Amino acid sequence: MRRIWGIVPAAGLGTRIQPLAFSKELLPVGTRSDGRTERPRTVCEYLLDRMLWAGATRICFVISPAKTDIMNYFGGKIGDAAICYVIQQNPNGLCDSIFTALPLIPPEDEVLIGLPDTVWFPEDGLAYLPDRQFSFLCFPVKNPALFDAVVSDEAGWVREVQVKQANATSNWIWGALKLPGTALTKLHDLWRIRGQQDQYLGTLVNAYIAGGDKVRAVRHGQTYVDVGTLHGYREAVRLLSRVHDSRIKSEAA
Repeated sequence: MRRIWGIVPAAGLGTRIQPLAFSKELLPVGTRSDGRTERPRTVCEYLLDRMLWAGATRICFVISPAKTDIMNYFGGKIGDAAICYVIQQNPNGLCDSIFTALPLIPPEDEVLIGLPDTVWFPEDGLAYLPDRQFSFLCFPVKNPALFDAVVSDEAGWVREVQVKQANATSNWIWGALKLPGTALTKLHDLWRIRGQQDQYLGTLVNAYIAGGDKVRAVRHGQTYVDVGTLHGYREAVRLLSRVHDSRIKSEAA
């Protein structure tokens, strides 16, 4: 039976928004309702909600040895999805973090990957990514040089990922992705062949494409905020406040 995994790379140090007394993934941003009670919501829960929306039945957190507070907060289940945890011993970049989860994932399963310190809309964005195909969910941003800009052709195939490039030629960045377990294994093999030198996913994907494999860019994202900085935190609070007010108005209409 094919399952859908969500990989959450949460082993980073979060140096851009320190000092905090807890893991950055547990930073309160916005609120959630438990029945009639409104409570703070951690930034990581936005990604988890979107993964559950897309059908994830397994969530794998990749954490550092010091981030046991994430385990204590989420435990072993969220919604209908089971949660497991793997340890990235050293913070060696996003690629290493993602591949730490690989031994758990059968080749026939689907994999969703997102960044746990981001807030983005639409909430059902991952559902627009095709099955059995490596694809990026892309978002328009004002300053693509701060992210991984995705350059694609008219048919939607990725030509290049411009990693934090000052003169980026696309204002569309990847914010999340979906791929089959077979493609994740192939990426890992390529990463090892390249001496495990790729810290950013974008450089590895460029080599993957150069080798003849295909990646699709799905431009269905609307709004994307990196909450890993104080500026991004303030922007996320404003965005969520607007979304909340809009929903209240819609319900009252």
